[in-house]
Amino acid sequence: MQLRPFGTTKRPVPVMGQGSWQIETARKADAIAALRAGLDLGMTHIDTAEMYGDGASERVIAEAITGRRDEVFLVSKVLPSNASARGTLKACEQSLRNLRTDRLDCYLLHWRGRYPLAETAAAFELLQRDGKILSWGVSNFDVDDLEEVTAISGPPACNQVLYHLGERAIEHAVLPWCEAHGTAVVAYTPLGKSAAIYDGSSAGARVLQQIAARHDVTPRQVALRFLVRHESVFAIPKAANVAHVAENAAAVDIELSAADLAAIEAAFKRGPAPRGLPMN
Repeated sequence: MQLRPFGTTKRPVPVMGQGSWQIETARKADAIAALRAGLDLGMTHIDTAEMYGDGASERVIAEAITGRRDEVFLVSKVLPSNASARGTLKACEQSLRNLRTDRLDCYLLHWRGRYPLAETAAAFELLQRDGKILSWGVSNFDVDDLEEVTAISGPPACNQVLYHLGERAIEHAVLPWCEAHGTAVVAYTPLGKSAAIYDGSSAGARVLQQIAARHDVTPRQVALRFLVRHESVFAIPKAANVAHVAENAAAVDIELSAADLAAIEAAFKRGPAPRGLPMN
């Protein structure tokens, strides 16, 4: 599995990681087997959040990484409603208990809320000082938000954002900002939510299918590989079965040609700059 420096942390982290949104709704044994298979394939970046199943996702992950914690780059997130100075500390402690670990490799503010960023950042820095988190970042932050938090504490380690072929809004301003400031971009929902993008008969689907056939891979693998063409981008697709995990992991090894990239660019245009950052 290809590794890249993870934003301002500079730690080598797998380009392709494992998301866990709604993983607790899958059959537990299958979810655990999928996460462990991902670890075996080098997908050691595992992402979760206190919001996911009200902690249930974290508890599933705890079982999956038992005995293997030191292999994992473990990320969780605090809800904005909990992101006061005291609330952030309390939320982190609960996530640590759910995950049965003594530290998080990165801890994120899930999205911007009512509490001042300076208050949340101060709590993050206290947690980092105490060794309970090794780094911190943000999620769903537009450029204005990134500028504000950077003025308080320097550039965040990462910005986790919605990014897939059908939603390329971050390429207008957020991605360039992160590249300029050494902040990693983590793509959540990197395959989108519509299977028609890959399995349908639209012009875009046909382009992906043709490229996939040339490389003897799947259209979904082509889509994932396109996203991580940027050196600052990491992806965290969720997979609740072993076969899908293996498919995601292998996407990193595809060598897309300049013609392939141009065809994808033409089929899935980034569109006009949005007024606000899309979230999902």
